[in-house]
Amino acid sequence: MVRPQKNRIVAFNPDVSYFKPRGIPMLALDEVCLTIDERESIRLADLLGMSYEEGGRNMGVSRATFGRIVQRARKAVADALINGKAINIEGGNYKIINEEHVFKCRKCNYKWNKSRGTGRPQSCPLCNGENFYRILEKEYITEQNGG
Repeated sequence: MVRPQKNRIVAFNPDVSYFKPRGIPMLALDEVCLTIDERESIRLADLLGMSYEEGGRNMGVSRATFGRIVQRARKAVADALINGKAINIEGGNYKIINEEHVFKCRKCNYKWNKSRGTGRPQSCPLCNGENFYRILEKEYITEQNGG
């Protein structure tokens, strides 16, 4: 029996989910499907220039699995560009993580967000208190399967 596919970690859901060549009516177009996790692999590897090791770590998969995801994604994009097809971005097995960490001050109960990767805050922005903590229960906001 085949092992179920592990969900891949994705930073955010894409705002744009469809691309098409200009000047060709929708009815005349063939399309390729790019899954959300494949789109994330292209973002990490090609846009951000991460190694397969770093990309795999970010997506919660091995280096080899990340390489296979990138390879499938690049093939779909190349097919669309070379053969004039539309790209539909949807589906896949993934979990979307929050773009921001949420903190709460123990002194004044103020909650605030801080972007991921910017380091821990020095103090509460409202009362300047240094006794605060990060709220963890909503680290993964959604989980998707299928495609």
